[in-house]
Amino acid sequence: MLVAAAVCPCPPLLVPEVAAGAAPELDGARAACVDALGVLAAARPDRLVVVGPAEVSGSLAYPQGAPGSFRGFGVDLDVRLGPAVPVAAGAPRLAPSLAVAAWLLDRTGWHAAPVAGLGVAQDLPSRRCAGIGAELAGAEGRVALLVMGDGSACRTVKAPGYLDERAAGFDAEVARALAAADTAALGALDADLAGELGACGRVPWQVLAGAAEGAGLSGALLYEDAPYGVGYLVAAWA
Repeated sequence: MLVAAAVCPCPPLLVPEVAAGAAPELDGARAACVDALGVLAAARPDRLVVVGPAEVSGSLAYPQGAPGSFRGFGVDLDVRLGPAVPVAAGAPRLAPSLAVAAWLLDRTGWHAAPVAGLGVAQDLPSRRCAGIGAELAGAEGRVALLVMGDGSACRTVKAPGYLDERAAGFDAEVARALAAADTAALGALDADLAGELGACGRVPWQVLAGAAEGAGLSGALLYEDAPYGVGYLVAAWA
């Protein structure tokens, strides 16, 4: 059963070494992410599953200790998913969103429960997302989710996707749904619109919606802003 969830943005810029001189601009987001992970630890889960967008076909599981790095962003920084454990040779390398999650877990000293990762393709249909979420929540024991994903990438003319007048409304609806733990609203997000707006969080959020259906969780929105024209949201459900 799902006992808690944290929703965090996944830009590599969240890592101060990657952001370099611009690092202070996301201090508020980092602090909110730390608070959200604190909610997960307080829920005393038996396991934590990190879900984030990845360039995969369907979905890809990552074991605890799976390696990742930010070398592709010009930074000599390696991470591992959760507390270090021996990992079989050939374990998949973390997608960037999961590498950011690994950095967050290390930053907070996560040892509350074993960790696993799940990378999900950004074109998964909503029904499949709900099914994945239900499978995660249906596992034995107390399950917590760390859900990584960004809102629209079209909030300003300098945004990666330029300005789209629909972006602010899309992000506002996501923020409202996260604050209210509204699984129906998250599940109803328009996949085509999310794709047009570059909202890579749509699939992970809909996985969360499927996992939290009927769980009776309450939500709190901890951060909402659009630095660099991209919607970043942090929330905690417990």
